[in-house]
Amino acid sequence: MKIGVIGGGQLGRMLALAGTPLGMKFVFLDPAQDACAAALGEHIRADYHDHEHLRQLADQVDLVTFEFESVPADTVAFLSQFVPVFPSAESLRIARDRLLEKNLFRSLDIPVAPYAAIDSQADLEQAAASIGLPAVLKTRTLGYDGKGQKVLRSSADVSRAFAELGSVPCILEDFVEFSGEVSLIAVRGRDGASKCYPLVHNTHNEGVLRVSIASDQHPLQALAEQYTSAVLEHLDYVGVLAFEFFEVDGGLKANEIAPRVHNSGHWTIEGAECSQFENHLRAITGLSLGSTAKLGESAMINFIGSVPGINKLAAVADCHVHDYNKAFKDGRKVGHATVRSVDADTMRRQLGKVKALIAADN
Repeated sequence: MKIGVIGGGQLGRMLALAGTPLGMKFVFLDPAQDACAAALGEHIRADYHDHEHLRQLADQVDLVTFEFESVPADTVAFLSQFVPVFPSAESLRIARDRLLEKNLFRSLDIPVAPYAAIDSQADLEQAAASIGLPAVLKTRTLGYDGKGQKVLRSSADVSRAFAELGSVPCILEDFVEFSGEVSLIAVRGRDGASKCYPLVHNTHNEGVLRVSIASDQHPLQALAEQYTSAVLEHLDYVGVLAFEFFEVDGGLKANEIAPRVHNSGHWTIEGAECSQFENHLRAITGLSLGSTAKLGESAMINFIGSVPGINKLAAVADCHVHDYNKAFKDGRKVGHATVRSVDADTMRRQLGKVKALIAADN
């Protein structure tokens, strides 16, 4: 089977690495000349709005998926006329727009922080007075890794924030005082069957995910699965979906969903019986879903800007290194490592060693 992937970054690369042993071949459509997934398949270098090359992609493959939600929903809708595309254009349309996303959560009785749509400076001033400060102003689309958002703590912040974010449609959200950040990676097949991985504890710095640690019998696992299942069923979703939550007062508040394989699920490559990448491919191609059970204790740490020396990382017991073959650049995710052990204490010591190597490299 030949799979088309919109986007040629590290997520597309890891999809191909998971699918190749299953006999799958890949074609990536990405405008970047140096798309890091290109080494794993054919690369069609074209803009996401280029209908001629989108048709070329559709004619070459059995079905299409995408690796990130910045892909225009119109692109997926166009391709859907010629070839099956999973997840659907409607799923992408909602997940890439923070306002539509929050409206969906509210309609499904999933708790969210107070929020308001912002289309002007006047809207912002009115919403800030109603919701209160601190609050977070976010662009409705194209925000990731801390981009397209600003924390407002004072009236002076409010007065210039809408223009600073480009005077584009935004959403203002109450600032959530949380005790932890967790995400649930779920997968739903074409037949409606679904499975969830263990909740993951996430640590961010400047809006960028740094560390994810797979939990063990988290007390909020069932609640997270309940909320995620509601979204999957409502959207008739197919593929992997990540749901990010804030832990608040012993419960969960929804942050956002990602309609794709997700950074906080990278640990599943070595730490679960079937990785999120293989399960996404199983789901979209109609294969039975693989087991989401953990294999011991696992943690994933991102490499931001550069990758420490492979020889030093390889010396850390049960450390699995993933270099994305991307040009090094400040603030850019260029790789990750997963450490794994039979017990949590050993795993955390290994994680500490990798953190020390990263610190020394910087």
